[in-house]
Amino acid sequence: MKTDMTVDDLLKQQGAWLAPGEDSGIVVSSRARLARNLKESAFPGWAGEEECERILAEILPAVEACAALQPCFVLNMSALDPLDKQILFERHLVSREHAERGRGSALVARRDETIAIMVNEEDHLRLQAIRPGLGVREAWQVIDAVDSEIEKTIRYAFSPKLGYLTACPTNVGTGLRASVMVHVPGLVLMNEINPIIKGVSKIGLAVRGLWGEGTEAIGNMFQISNQISLGEKEERIVGSIEQIVLEIVEHEKNARERLMEKKGSVVRDHVGRAYGILSHAHILSSKEALDLLSGLRLGLDLGILKAKNRQAVDALLLTTQPGHLQKTQGRKLRTRDRDLARAQRVRQQLVRAGVGMVEEKKKE
Repeated sequence: MKTDMTVDDLLKQQGAWLAPGEDSGIVVSSRARLARNLKESAFPGWAGEEECERILAEILPAVEACAALQPCFVLNMSALDPLDKQILFERHLVSREHAERGRGSALVARRDETIAIMVNEEDHLRLQAIRPGLGVREAWQVIDAVDSEIEKTIRYAFSPKLGYLTACPTNVGTGLRASVMVHVPGLVLMNEINPIIKGVSKIGLAVRGLWGEGTEAIGNMFQISNQISLGEKEERIVGSIEQIVLEIVEHEKNARERLMEKKGSVVRDHVGRAYGILSHAHILSSKEALDLLSGLRLGLDLGILKAKNRQAVDALLLTTQPGHLQKTQGRKLRTRDRDLARAQRVRQQLVRAGVGMVEEKKKE
């Protein structure tokens, strides 16, 4: 069932990638994405606008009818202004490339944002499922079922030898990109993150920033994903990601324990400064806010801080982003005005969430 939904409506709900999940203090979210293309049709990058519109018209009925997507909404990229597109990007519903698309491109998503399909991005179809915490296997199973249902209606470009054909050679084969977002301030503070990144890269996995390819790892957030899908079975890709992430989680837990044992005062100072600045700052840049929120989340995980509403704190990772700030203000803001609005939102939200320091127990 297709439902009317606007970008403004999305702001009334929490993004799917920020919902609480298993180990969500360290593993923020998991995502599985499939790249698919229509048989005997030019890739979007080669097709003109008229061809893309024809492809969109062919694809939409099959996608809108998909049972797992219900209730769904459709947003044509040509009908959105830059600010709306920015918000979709910040909510991980579209890529930066798709946000730049116009005629012949669209987003079809489940109302709760757990499933999203980009039509005519780099490929004709980019299908993704996202889950909070460590749920990459569940995300893959969900999007695999969506893919199978759509494939009953649409003929995909497929080679018996190579697998699914895609615009980018690294996606040829299964077309699967599985990724997990982790928050690892312990490893960063212990100066142990670089060996982890190098080790992960050596076994064919990619490490990217919070917003994906081409972005830096701010707020101690990293995305771990497979780089190649050719010659790899889906089960193996998902299993490999799961195994590595579980190992990273253990390394992070160990790093946090050692931090508290050997550098407890340093950690409390780090957390206390983050809380102090966020509680009283009147100017906050996007990067500074995310870095400080990382310290806040660490303090909550370690029991240095308390909060009546942890979800309200995590929501700041999204609501302090430029697009969301401007949308809630109802107008485009200059950088300076965004920094002022961001600081005000953080101060108010921390009060509403009941965030405060936990009194340290005196040693006898």
